[in-house]
Parts: sequence; C-alpha cells; structure tokens
Amino acid sequence: MKTKPSRIPARARRPRAILWAAAGAATLGFLVALECAARGYGLPGPITHHAREVVFAPDSGPLLYAGLALSMVVLTWRQRLVATGAAIGIDVAFFLVRWAAGAEMNFGNGALWVVLGIAVVAVTRRTGAERLLLLKGSGLGLLLVAGHKTGDTWLLITSKTRPTVLDPYVALADHALGDPSWLAGRIVEATEPIGPFLLHVVYGQLPLAAALVGLYQLRHVAVERRFPAHHLVRTFLVIGLLGPAVYMVFPVVGPVYAYGADGGAWAVGHLWPDILPSIGAPQPIPFDGITPRNCMPSLHTAWAVTFFVHTRKGSRAMRWAGTFWLVATLSATLGFGYHYGVDLVAGVVFALTVEAAMRSLAHGWDRSATWLVAHGTVVFTVLLVAYRRLPQEMAAYPWAYGPLLLLAMASVVHGYLRTTARWGTTAAPEPHREPQPPQPRPEPV
Repeated sequence: MKTKPSRIPARARRPRAILWAAAGAATLGFLVALECAARGYGLPGPITHHAREVVFAPDSGPLLYAGLALSMVVLTWRQRLVATGAAIGIDVAFFLVRWAAGAEMNFGNGALWVVLGIAVVAVTRRTGAERLLLLKGSGLGLLLVAGHKTGDTWLLITSKTRPTVLDPYVALADHALGDPSWLAGRIVEATEPIGPFLLHVVYGQLPLAAALVGLYQLRHVAVERRFPAHHLVRTFLVIGLLGPAVYMVFPVVGPVYAYGADGGAWAVGHLWPDILPSIGAPQPIPFDGITPRNCMPSLHTAWAVTFFVHTRKGSRAMRWAGTFWLVATLSATLGFGYHYGVDLVAGVVFALTVEAAMRSLAHGWDRSATWLVAHGTVVFTVLLVAYRRLPQEMAAYPWAYGPLLLLAMASVVHGYLRTTARWGTTAAPEPHREPQPPQPRPEPV
C-alpha cells in the first residue's frame, strides 16, 4: 500500500534553503562592495585577486592547499587521492610553463582548479543532498582563501580612509593594566634570538594550526555525508569578516608604530618598549597611508581564544597545543608591540561573543543564548566607549579601572562557560529528516 509522502520535511528544508541563498547573496554583495572600494584607490580587490590566481602565480600556495584540504572533507578517500594528484599535476604543468617563459614562480593554481572542479562536478553530475554537500565543501575552501583576500582589502581601506589614529587614547587607557605591551616588549628583547623566533613562528602559523583543528572536526563528513552543526572554521571566518569593520570605527596602529622605530617619521617618538610615553590630553594623531589600523580589537587574540575553546574537547595533545598557542599568541601580540593590553581584553570579549552566536545557531536560540550574546555585545561596546571617552580617568585611577576591565572580561567568560555547560547537558533538537531510498555510491570526481 502506497502512502502519501509527508510535506513536513520539504517545508522544513525551505527556510534553510532560503537562508543559504540569502547568505550567499550577502557574501557576494560584500565582496563586490570591497572590490569597488579597492578599485576606487586604484588597486585590485578580493575578487580580482582570487580570479587572477586561476592562471597567474598565487600569492600564497599553502593557503590554497589548505582550502583544498577543507574542500576534500566531503570526498571519499579514493576521490581525495584523485583530487590531490590532479592538483599536483596541474601545478607541475604550470611550473614547467612558467620556468620556460621566465615568469614568476609559485604554486597553488592546481589546488584552486580542483576546488573549482568540485563545484563544477556538483552542479553538472550530482543532484539533491549530494550536490549540496559538494557545493558546501567547495565553498568552504573558497571562503578560506577569499577571507584572506578580503582581510587584505579591509586593511588597505583602513589605511586609506583613516588619516588619523587613536593610539594616544588607547596607550593612556592601557595604564589601567600596567602597560603590559612595554613590559612584554622588554621581556621578548631579553630572550633574543630564540624567544622572538619562536613567537614569530607561532604568530604566523595560527591559521595553519586552526586549519588542522578544523580538519580534525570535519573528519567524519565524508562518511556521514553532512557537516557538523558547528566547527572552528565557521567562527574563524565570521571573526575575520566582522572584526575589520571595528577597525573603521576605532583606528589604531599599535605601540611599535605609534611609539616605536617601526613608525618612522610618523611615530610620536621612538619610545617603545624602553620608555613609557607621557600623554596629557589625548588627541588623534596623523599617520601614513600604508600602515593598517588593525589593533582594536586584537583579532589574533580573538582567533587564538577560539582556537583554545575548540581544542578543549580534543585529545590531550590537542588541548596542550591549544593552550600553548593561546599563551604564545598573546605573548607575541604584546611582545612585538602589535597591540596594547586593552586590545587583548576587547579581543577576548569579541571572540566569545561571536563564538556564542555561532554555537547558538547550531544549538538553537533560547533565552540564555540571547542574554549571553547581548551581554557580550554590551560589554564590548562599553569597552570601546571607555577607551575613547575615559582614558585619562583610567590612567589616573588604575587601581579601580584595571580590575573593572578584567571583571568585565571575566563576566563574559563566566557567562560563556555557564551557558555552554548547560547546552552540554541538553541535546540540540534533531531536525526532522524524510526517509530516503538507498542512494547509489557517488562516482569518483
């Protein structure tokens, strides 16, 4: 006896499809807007940078292969071997042609071709859920690379559109925390050459470490034929998307530029990290049109905090790696003079607020999730207002404002731990799935 198929799954899937379409349209619109903004300054934007790497020498081969690795989580092991071989073969062909023509040498075109090929196969040779899965995998790899290009364009825009910076305000507010950047800078100098070398490696390889953790979290996608509800790469991409927008509101270059030798003629003085600057009434200071205004908040801190959070449920080695990367990244951001202490406080609040919002999308919004995200947003806003409007008071009364800053940050940390612990004891509602007939084994790409 035949039964009429239920229409509930179709209605349940329709809002999700609309959400994906809206997210895709918003992302495309954002990239186009950044492309137009960069073109206004006579420079290529993220779309142009991405498109030229299909043929010309890429800027970052390892990043493209990291994107390919993320895309291949949707493939079977046989398909992964075929995809990897195809990427290497294409790169060898490009290498030989460039070598013969005397052109610029680099690698990574093959990885990008294969990522795009996965999308083409999904559209032309797959249907239904299998097509969507392959498109998600390809999109994840492309977004990793596009996020890097978008960040470069954002930094260009901040340097061109913000002729003055607010470093005197932040440096004055940093007195409330005891000027940690000046202290850390002297410590790093005292550990040369081993200390700076190790911190540079950790600071520069944070994206690679995050990609490895992301691959670990996505290791079952090929078998289960679906992505987990939440993973590290999602939060990383959202932090990189939202963070630079704050740079436009609160442009800061960092102590090594504003008060150090790296600032050249634009620096207030070559004081960092040996001499604390004497600041009266803070005023915005003019700065060059090259240095990015990328300090407030510290996105490296935000990414390191997110990396730390996502390694808590891994193996012991992964937990130790997460702790090491967090401590080393915070030490590098301060010790190299890239950030002030108050930048790091804002970065922690920013990271946990974004992570809470992303987890809420996976778990389901409830009252605790709404309060947590609202609380984090309010605390982050209050921090920025205090740095801008109350820096003299914060410097004059460090015994009061220093603990207040730390308590504000701790309140967000406590709220995040309490809310996510409660989520851990209540399973997220499972979406209703329509029974599917057995599907044929996917053909190799």
